[in-house]
Amino acid sequence: MSEAGGGRGCGSSVPQRAPWSLVAATAAFCLVSATSVWTAGAAPMSREERQKLGNQVLEMFDHAYGNYMEHAYPADELMPLTCRGRVRGQEPSRGDVDDALGKFSLTLIDSLDTLVVLNKTKEFEDAVRKVLRDVNLDNDVVVSVFETNIRVLGGLLGGHSLAIMLKEKGEYMQWYNDELLQMAKQLGYKLLPAFNTTSGLPYPRINLKFGIRKPEARTGTETDTCTACAGTLILEFAALSRFTGATIFEEYARKALDFLWEKRQRSSNLVGVTINIHTGDWVRKDSGVGAGIDSYYEYLLKAYVLLGDDSFLERFNTHYDAIMRYISQPPLLLDVHIHKPMLNARTWMDALLAFFPGLQVLKGDIRPAIETHEMLYQVIKKHNFLPEAFTTDFRVHWAQHPLRPEFAESTYFLYKATGDPYYLEVGKTLIENLNKYARVPCGFAAMKDVRTGSHEDRMDSFFLAEMFKYLYLLFADKEDIIFDIEDYIFTTEAHLLPLWLSTTNQSISKKNTTSDYTELDDSNFDWTCPNTQILFPNDPLYAQSIREPLKNVVDKSCPRGIIRVREESFRSGAKPPLRARDFMATNPEHLEILKKMGAASSIDAEDGLRFMQEMIELSSQQQKEQQLPPRAVQIVSHPFFGRVVLTAGPAQFGLDLSKHKETRGFVASSKPYNGCSELTNPEAVMGKIALIQRGQCMFAEKARNIQNAGAIGGIVIDDNEGSSSDTAPLFQMAGDGKETDDIKIPMLFLFSKEGSIILDAIREYEEVEVLLSDKAKDRDPDMESEEQPSSENNSQDQSAEQITPSSQEVDLVDQESPEESSLNSEPESSSPADTDNAASVSASEQNSNPMENHETTSLDGECTDLDNQLQEQSETEEDSNPNVSWGKKVQPIDSILADWNEDIEAFEMMEKDEL
Repeated sequence: MSEAGGGRGCGSSVPQRAPWSLVAATAAFCLVSATSVWTAGAAPMSREERQKLGNQVLEMFDHAYGNYMEHAYPADELMPLTCRGRVRGQEPSRGDVDDALGKFSLTLIDSLDTLVVLNKTKEFEDAVRKVLRDVNLDNDVVVSVFETNIRVLGGLLGGHSLAIMLKEKGEYMQWYNDELLQMAKQLGYKLLPAFNTTSGLPYPRINLKFGIRKPEARTGTETDTCTACAGTLILEFAALSRFTGATIFEEYARKALDFLWEKRQRSSNLVGVTINIHTGDWVRKDSGVGAGIDSYYEYLLKAYVLLGDDSFLERFNTHYDAIMRYISQPPLLLDVHIHKPMLNARTWMDALLAFFPGLQVLKGDIRPAIETHEMLYQVIKKHNFLPEAFTTDFRVHWAQHPLRPEFAESTYFLYKATGDPYYLEVGKTLIENLNKYARVPCGFAAMKDVRTGSHEDRMDSFFLAEMFKYLYLLFADKEDIIFDIEDYIFTTEAHLLPLWLSTTNQSISKKNTTSDYTELDDSNFDWTCPNTQILFPNDPLYAQSIREPLKNVVDKSCPRGIIRVREESFRSGAKPPLRARDFMATNPEHLEILKKMGAASSIDAEDGLRFMQEMIELSSQQQKEQQLPPRAVQIVSHPFFGRVVLTAGPAQFGLDLSKHKETRGFVASSKPYNGCSELTNPEAVMGKIALIQRGQCMFAEKARNIQNAGAIGGIVIDDNEGSSSDTAPLFQMAGDGKETDDIKIPMLFLFSKEGSIILDAIREYEEVEVLLSDKAKDRDPDMESEEQPSSENNSQDQSAEQITPSSQEVDLVDQESPEESSLNSEPESSSPADTDNAASVSASEQNSNPMENHETTSLDGECTDLDNQLQEQSETEEDSNPNVSWGKKVQPIDSILADWNEDIEAFEMMEKDEL
């Protein structure tokens, strides 16, 4: 998001055309002047407390950055659970996520300007020297054009921007001679072959060494790219052109943006998620403000701010009008079909849309920004972090959280716009949750599952590039920063580009004369940079009054799909459309409604399509109800103190950790290690949690053997070396086909990588204590207080007090719907290595293709509705037969779905014809 503001004169009436000199002069003033007005909804935070929180952010950054440099550099990223670097090709592939890795020390480059913002100028100078000495941009590796642009090219340009600023100040970087800029130019030329398409849209991937299409390149056959991937280039490429005088970069980025604008759906003024780079046909015709589109809108507004080209502002305002007309359903932002924008395309939202309130602040539309931000904050308070996706009734859809910074970004900009200390308290909560739930000895680990609190061996570079930058700026006063941040604009990766680029090397035509624009109400432009009297009309409680109705939107109420229903239908007295959750096959009225859907009118057709989408989701949900959710193995002994939480697969037998108290104990390896016969070391496992290796006998047999030896629980570790929950579907242990009621202890399954973390801890610390539970528990403050965080920063002592805040037990769902999966029980085999009878729960490879995962876990344990009834039915049948099929239960729905196949095809054909 742009620190500089929306870039218009700060009056209640703003002309549609203004010279860029005026824009540059007033851009920063808009947000700064707004901070003088704060609402009285929260008590002011003292300067001492803000300084304390700022120092804590510095200590957290030191912990993350220091561990990356110690354990991972020169690798691209740190793996914080195993304390080593992630090197492309040396770890199991995570799919598209790995396309950000190019063997170019990604985290170091992405962190360059963060070091300066956090006043670590000496570390910045050292980091620049390391980049110049060690980083190679000519590697034979296929990378994402989008990720390489925003993280690496943006990181180099941000580093260069602040390097020349420091050099001008005369104390640091006196030796610097534009070396980072030369690296950026080299990288820019390496990315240019990706634009060799008839449309001008870039290929999504490129080989840094061999480019596109060559046999050695191993890329260039792709046909589709996402809108954000093609539309998030203009800031970095234009800045590169303005810095170097080489206009080709800005020309290519502008051409891509022009093409996307021309291909918008003209009646709705919306764009789809993915587009064919050769034909320009929309491949995915749903439209929203989250994943796949998000930064396209962001860069239209920011391109206007940085480059002073009015056409970018006109395009943004045209799109924004469509977004607020169709997608915005306060406080929700729901995807719609670009050809039928009154029809929702899905019933869930992804976490990336959390940036949008910040963009609305830049636009000047504060009210919906406050509403959406507050809704997101209520979800975070429920689960400590924002799930990767959640439904309109606030159920977890994708349970991961890779430490995304978008919510912190919007929090910062709302505080800048309002001065409301409420947003300082929000930032404080983010700091506490990061330290309490994500901090591990070697950095900060992404959340594998926000429901269980389990970790993923992952710390993305954007965590250091963005999260700490926004959090520090949130609590910093102007004098705490060594330069005027209002002179810069933030890229989507929070890299800093100077606003003076707007008047440098202007050789590009500022107006696209071939584009036509939709006539909009003047008010669309008046809000580009509002004055504070409009935002807060004589009411110091303005922001609080907007937030207040949303306080209980997640906690107390159980909204069932807040989906737009056509207002004109209700005004005319028509009944609301039939929803899948309400459908009863025995209700004649419902059957009559079904017959009318798709036949009577276009409105009925839309109702029918929505009903089918909901019915498919409901059917999928019912089929997976018998699956068990993931469990957690939490290492609670020194020096972990509960910070490391491993994702564990459940068992269909033994103690159910979701219904009984967790099991805590020290671990011990069984002998024999496979646990397939009577243990020869019963004294070693007596009263402890036994470690067993998978293979050579049934899981239930292993459980009985360790139980007979006196173990209080068991952890089965996969014998497939290198397997990991990061890349493999959730694994569920089934019984042996016999009665298993005799097994009373809890049993959990760990993949090889997670199991190795425990085994390595045993080798290093001998005694390792773990907690087996359905979700991670709060850490032990008494034990952890003995640990002193290592940091060279002077803020260490002040920050340590905040590392372990008072226990805040968050009420999670009483009955959680499990991971999305299809249960594939492994058959018994005569092969000794394959005789474990197990169930593989396909949670889909969430990192590489999250679109296939549809978890829907309730965020509210108080809701006792259809979902709880389904869960109770599932548990009852599972007790009597763990392999029960739900086929008979959903047969009526399946039958209805089959009857509707032809209608669905007709809807799809109609959509294709309209395009």
